[in-house]
Amino acid sequence: MTNNLFKILIVPSLLIAFQSHANDTIETPVTNQISIRADKQEGQLKESVGIFEKNVEIIHGNRRINADRLEVHKRGDLGENKQLLIATGSPAYFEEKQADGTIMSASANEVRYDVSQRFLTLIGDASIAQAGQKITAKSITYDIDQQLISAEKDENSTDRVHTILVPVENNKEDNKGQP
Repeated sequence: MTNNLFKILIVPSLLIAFQSHANDTIETPVTNQISIRADKQEGQLKESVGIFEKNVEIIHGNRRINADRLEVHKRGDLGENKQLLIATGSPAYFEEKQADGTIMSASANEVRYDVSQRFLTLIGDASIAQAGQKITAKSITYDIDQQLISAEKDENSTDRVHTILVPVENNKEDNKGQP
């Protein structure tokens, strides 16, 4: 019985690294609580993989993930508490409140989030938006800390990468006397 209880508690512990980076991006207090809701939960204990299916929602501090399916991989080959989250859906969503108060939102058929590297990979009908700016493409990679983004079209498609930029409003004092 104790062994079964131990197995049940392993899967939630796979998300511990997900907690450690919440304070890196936002100055408001963040609780250590991780809320995971899903219609189904499984664990592949030998592989250190937690699987959440059907109507999945994770809320942790300033992050939210919504997906049809979420896999949480503990990556021991990279050291302690290294994790990869793979969310799939039609589409899957990732959202994070940034230090400047803006919301960065991303969606794709597959959203991969490397927790320790804070690196997003969006595959299939990918979209990312922040502060009115938006990029859509077949695939997008985004290094959140370095603010580096790369987007590509599907080589078999005529659809190109589409970027929408919102002009920065001029300071009102600079516009005095101008219509």
